[in-house]
Amino acid sequence: MGTVAATDGRDEAQQSVPLVIGASSLGTMFEWYDFFIYGTLAASGIIGRTFFPAGSETLQTLLAWAGFAVGFGFRPLGAIVFGYLGDKLGRKYTFLVTIILMGVATAGVGMVPSAATIGIAAPLLIILLRICQGLALGGEYGGAAIYVAEHAPDGRSGFYTSFIQASVVGGFILSLLVVLGVKSSMSAESWDVWGWRVPFLLSLILLAVSVWMRTKLKESPVFEQMREEGTMARNPFVESFTYPGNGRRLIVALFGVAAGLTVIWYTAMFSVLSFLQGPMKVASTTAQIVVALGAFFGAGWFILFGHLSDKFGRRRVIGIGYALTLVLLLPIFWLIGSQANPGLTAASTRAPIVVTGQACHYDPFASKGQATPCGRVLDQLTAKGLPYTVAAGEGLAVTIGGTPVVDPQGEALTQAIKTAGYDLTPQTPPVRNLFVILLAVVALSFLSGMTFGPVAALLSDMFPPAVRYSSLSIPYHIGTGYFGGFLPFIASYIVAKTGDPYAGLWYTLAVVAVALTAILWGEGRDWRKDLDGGKTAR
Repeated sequence: MGTVAATDGRDEAQQSVPLVIGASSLGTMFEWYDFFIYGTLAASGIIGRTFFPAGSETLQTLLAWAGFAVGFGFRPLGAIVFGYLGDKLGRKYTFLVTIILMGVATAGVGMVPSAATIGIAAPLLIILLRICQGLALGGEYGGAAIYVAEHAPDGRSGFYTSFIQASVVGGFILSLLVVLGVKSSMSAESWDVWGWRVPFLLSLILLAVSVWMRTKLKESPVFEQMREEGTMARNPFVESFTYPGNGRRLIVALFGVAAGLTVIWYTAMFSVLSFLQGPMKVASTTAQIVVALGAFFGAGWFILFGHLSDKFGRRRVIGIGYALTLVLLLPIFWLIGSQANPGLTAASTRAPIVVTGQACHYDPFASKGQATPCGRVLDQLTAKGLPYTVAAGEGLAVTIGGTPVVDPQGEALTQAIKTAGYDLTPQTPPVRNLFVILLAVVALSFLSGMTFGPVAALLSDMFPPAVRYSSLSIPYHIGTGYFGGFLPFIASYIVAKTGDPYAGLWYTLAVVAVALTAILWGEGRDWRKDLDGGKTAR
């Protein structure tokens, strides 16, 4: 890679392209590490136990994922605030501010006392810090993506910005590696009591590295040119909606791009991790290693498809990725389920659990127990992560493999489950099975790479420079914040309500179907040629 010219208003300087991509990508990776540490530990149950204790293990998990979703919920507000600043004050300084806010908020999570120590203040402080993280992330991605796109040579923005996309995966991988490294350096008791806080506190080191690198960057040449020519937007937020043709662009960016790519990515990473550690009863360390390796080997897909989008068109690559996801997502998860815990899979096939009774409804949000005997049985099964079928009937009855359970309450049901061959202790699958799971995670990364790799270039291509930061960030973070951020919560709720560990995937499939429809709707108009690639407007 060579250099690019950057103007600071007084002299011409040459800025190294590796520095542009490296500083932007590493900063993005560190910022996503900060954001994902919470999700990585929420999947293992530590966040729920520490900050969201409840009368039900299922409710505790849902509350932890709700805290995860809160951060995403505030990303659009961060996009509005920092998008405005990025279009008015510059790309460089805006995403420098966002990374400082993220680093400080992440370290703060590691310092909050448990709910057992300070009561309700603990979850409230966690939610406040997650809000700060969401605000920061709302400004970070757009700034980094645009900064690299505005430095890329014509016809190469897909390849250049694909490193930003891969750095998001890098943040997830880094979060898993740090968790595994810290956990392996101490006893299990120390990890549960205080060791899990270390990954949050380490964000201060990453923050220092990120700030040092980004202070070396010069302002985007596109922004400098607009400032010199006086063509900057007066009110980027308002003009994002009033600029000719932008209304339809925003719709396509929201539903056709951001919503679709984000549910695929979170399903490929967090849903797999929760699926393995939860219903499949795979040992948490084993699950984290397999998913981290799968994400690592799959990161190259993001760069490959970013490059291919320069040649074959962004909409075409993303649209094919959506179509393949609709066909392959369920079979890939079925494959993972068959390999993750063969004994448990065989038991559920050989001895299915059927619950019969009146008013047989389960409320995942009940903190003081279920209202009916049947609901209490379903609560037990859900807490154990076991699949079940509900049938209408007069009185409460439970059969396991056709054999009735006498007095299916409490210990009697637990003993019947063990007798039927359900082993609920954490398992480490055989090496051959782990290899198949690893290939399945890489396959999911393939789908995610097709739909995520070209996106930074696509969105930068779509919007005019004067309102690019705002126009890119707002739909992107609404789509990723609400459709993707709430995915773990919604999927967990669906699984809890149905007793089917695969049922949560229907949410992903529904959103992807909408996204495919929306991105195909982008065909045929002049401005929508940008969806198939082209140079970033200068």
